[in-house]
Amino acid sequence: MSKERGGLGRGLEAIIPTRSAGTAAGLVEIDPERISPNPRQPRTTIDEAALSELADSIREHGILQPLIVTRSGSDYTLIAGERRWRAAKLAGLERVPALVKDSSPQQMLELALVENIQRQDLGPLEEAAAYRQLLEEHSLTQEKVAQRVGKSRSAVANSLRLLALPPEAKDALAKGLITEGHARTLLSLPTLEQQLALLASILEGGVTVRKAEEAARRSSSKAPKSLEITELEDRLRDLLRTKVELHRGRRGGRLVIHFYSDEELEGIYQALGGEPL
Repeated sequence: MSKERGGLGRGLEAIIPTRSAGTAAGLVEIDPERISPNPRQPRTTIDEAALSELADSIREHGILQPLIVTRSGSDYTLIAGERRWRAAKLAGLERVPALVKDSSPQQMLELALVENIQRQDLGPLEEAAAYRQLLEEHSLTQEKVAQRVGKSRSAVANSLRLLALPPEAKDALAKGLITEGHARTLLSLPTLEQQLALLASILEGGVTVRKAEEAARRSSSKAPKSLEITELEDRLRDLLRTKVELHRGRRGGRLVIHFYSDEELEGIYQALGGEPL
């Protein structure tokens, strides 16, 4: 039987230990004015119209899922359920149901992040920023972060890459003017000028992700190479005695070595230090 994963795979209860081993601390009714927002809440924006609709629903049906809080002196700090808490205050509730749990700052961020991912409440940049916070403030690896939130390591890595976007692209992504697919295509281009040019085309013409990828490939192939790259290609060409292409990006690149016969391939292999075949 496969080992059960952490984070989303086991639900929110897996992120934070309860007060007594494996047992809920108990449901309590709290004045919402005694609750402070989670200082590590990854979501930075809340749709006011949607919040008003939630408040109307709470007035009629109450809060169906309790908030999760931790003690802060004689009051409480919210861990998860910020939209419900804000909507409850908007609805004028004098008491809200809540589960009280012990938590560390890392657990507060993790649980808020997991809840938002489950509810799809986070924008892509908010999610990426929360991952970075877990990496930098709590010294977690990408693999550990992925396990905690129930995602693959590659999904976390791709999310973090969005933070390298230029400000103009971040703004467009945050406003929903471009998709994550568009954003990743922009990141495939090696220069800021190329990225901004493609971004302008996407915004002007409603370019699909597939068409954006095609435009990115054409742009990359036409990009002028620096003198440093050209000189390095010449040295490699002299060393290997064949055509060489060097392409650099923001994080690495690729080296293409051409050969036109088995004999040339063997010569390249030996030039790179291999024993005669």
